[in-house]
Amino acid sequence: MQFGIMMRGQFPQDDAVADRFGEMLEQARLAEKLGYDSITKGSHYSTHPLQDLQQVPFLARIAAEAPSLRLNTGVLLLPLHKPLDVAEQLGTLDIMTNGKLIFGCGVGYRDVEFKAFGTSRRARARRFEENLTAIKRLWTEDTVTMKGSHFELDDAACSAKPVQKPHPPIWIGGSADAVIERAARMGDCFYVGPNDRLDEVASQVETYKRALDSAGKPFPAEFPFRREVFVAPTREEAYRVAKEPIMTKYRAYHAWGLGRSRPDAKDELGQPFEELLKDRFFIGSPDDVAEQMIKFSKRVGMNHVVMSMHWPGLEVSRSMETMQIIAEEVFPRVRQGL
Repeated sequence: MQFGIMMRGQFPQDDAVADRFGEMLEQARLAEKLGYDSITKGSHYSTHPLQDLQQVPFLARIAAEAPSLRLNTGVLLLPLHKPLDVAEQLGTLDIMTNGKLIFGCGVGYRDVEFKAFGTSRRARARRFEENLTAIKRLWTEDTVTMKGSHFELDDAACSAKPVQKPHPPIWIGGSADAVIERAARMGDCFYVGPNDRLDEVASQVETYKRALDSAGKPFPAEFPFRREVFVAPTREEAYRVAKEPIMTKYRAYHAWGLGRSRPDAKDELGQPFEELLKDRFFIGSPDDVAEQMIKFSKRVGMNHVVMSMHWPGLEVSRSMETMQIIAEEVFPRVRQGL
């Protein structure tokens, strides 16, 4: 089992983000010291009422503080971008970290982002597939000639080819059946998101296995899984400290339209905290959280858990306390239990 942390870089509108960024550098150094395996940074634009730090420059800076950890763009909203730019930006990150980049990518779901980048929800699947095909070619071929719906490569070359060969691992995130099937066809693994209950994730994994069989591919050696995680000495303290920051984030998710992984699914992200927790988040005492991780891993086979431990309004120091408890008490319990 590998253990990673998600560093959202999102803060309330009136917060002093430069101060919080200094704390996040300290958090990255702690992750290195405690033996974590990866650091993930998500990507959104126009996040009002939250402030947000952008993904690629953030990860480039974090790499200097945690040189042994893998860095994951989890997820880069691929339909918003041009393939040559993404190929060179991420190739540069892989070179700077000597081969520690994970290319996490997804289609996105917010109209404000699609409109700002001159595209639409309707075009996102096509643009995603065109971009990913072009990026893989740019990373593995000397020059590429290819015309897509929103770009043209005319004997174009990637000037910063990644260290990892043939390319960095590609994690495709999402929860809809079409996304899961695309992950089987085009990615190195399906990247399970933080919001679905265990029974829904189990169903998604069955869809993924069928899609892998259709593509003639084996189940991947690395199966990543993102969850909201918070640990305190007691379950009651963990709930008390994490409740309002988590609900701040999930009220934003709900307002943005996230909530249904499949068209026929019930919208669950607007529920009260106690209902939202059930078979979804890993929050409680060290024993509680270890038990939840083991339960999910045994049911769906995950072996790289990416943990979100910070939400808008929570002091970074509390997230760092959670990191310490997890490393010292949860890591060994989980590894022994598996």
